[in-house]
Amino acid sequence: MKVAVFSTKSYDRRFIQLENTVSQANHEFVFFDARLEAQTASLANGFPAICVFVNDDLGTEVLEILAAQGTKLIALRCTGFNNVNLKTAAKLGIKVVRVTDYSPYSVAEHAVGLILMLNRKLYRAYNRVRDDNFALDGLLGFDLRDRTIGVVGTGKIGQIFAQIMQGFGCNILGYDVYPNPNFEKLENAQYVSLEELWQRSDIISLHCPLFPETHHLINQETIAQMKSGVMLINTSRGKLVDTKAVIDGIKSEKIGYVGIDVYEEEDKLFFEDLSDTIIQDDTFQLLQSFPNVVITAHQGFFTENALDDIARTTITNLSDFEQGKPLQNQVNAA
Repeated sequence: MKVAVFSTKSYDRRFIQLENTVSQANHEFVFFDARLEAQTASLANGFPAICVFVNDDLGTEVLEILAAQGTKLIALRCTGFNNVNLKTAAKLGIKVVRVTDYSPYSVAEHAVGLILMLNRKLYRAYNRVRDDNFALDGLLGFDLRDRTIGVVGTGKIGQIFAQIMQGFGCNILGYDVYPNPNFEKLENAQYVSLEELWQRSDIISLHCPLFPETHHLINQETIAQMKSGVMLINTSRGKLVDTKAVIDGIKSEKIGYVGIDVYEEEDKLFFEDLSDTIIQDDTFQLLQSFPNVVITAHQGFFTENALDDIARTTITNLSDFEQGKPLQNQVNAA
C-alpha cells in the first residue's frame, strides 16, 4: 500500500523502513519533510493512507482535502490524537489509528532527568566547568529523599515515573480520573484529590492526556494553590500548561523550577533547526530566559526502544487496514 509520511526526519525513515523490511509488509512509503497542513495536503494526492506525527494539522480543512484526494486511513505514529478532528474524519469515512503505547520508560526517565537537571543545576555546572569555572556558588540543590512528588496521570508512564521516584525515597501523591490499581501498591504512594496534590507536592509531574477538560490544567488558579518554590515538570502535552500563567508564577517566585519537554505552541518550533532564525514567539523566548527553567524539544520519546515500538505498531496498523482486518488501535469520535 502506498503511504505518504509527513514530518519525517532521518530517524523516522530508518526505523519505519527497517520494520517494513523485517515484517515483510512491503508498503510503499513516500517520505516528506513537510508538516501536514492545508498548504501541503496536496502531497498526499492519490495515497490511500498517510502517516503523521504529533504536530501535523488534521483539522476539518485538511481532512476535507485528504478525503477528496482519496485518503482512507490516517496512521498516527504517536499516542496522542488531539490534533485530529475525529468527528470530521468519521463523517468523511477516514479511519484513524494510533500507537496506543510505546516504551513508557522513555518518557518517565526523561521526566526524572529534568528533575535532576533542575535540582542539581547540572546544565549550569556543565557550562561552568567547560569555561574552567569550578565555583559551586549558585549550584545548591536538595535531597530528593522524603520530598513529596505529585503525579498527575498514573497510566503506564505515570506509574513508572512514580516507581522511579519511589526509589529515591520520595512520598508519592497521585491523581487520575481512572485510578491504576498498581499505583497504591507502591510504598509511600496514595491517591488524593487534585487540590490536595497541588497543596502538598514539592514536585509536580504531568503524565495525563490532553482533552478539553485538561486544557490549561496548570493555570493561575491552580498555581495559587501550590507550595511556594514548587517544581513543575511536563513531559506530556504542551497545552496542559498555561505558559503565561507559569511565567507569572516564576516571576512571583511561587514556582521555583520548570522543566518541560513540550510547549503549547511547539508546532511552530520543535523538531526543526532554527538556530539561524529569529524566533517570533515572545512567550517562548521569555520562558527560556529564566535561569530556573530547562526546556527540551519533545525528545522524551526519543529512545531506540520507543522508536522500535512506534514503527512496529504503525506497520501493523497499516497492514491490518490493507488486509481488511479489525483495527485494534483505531480511534473513534466520542
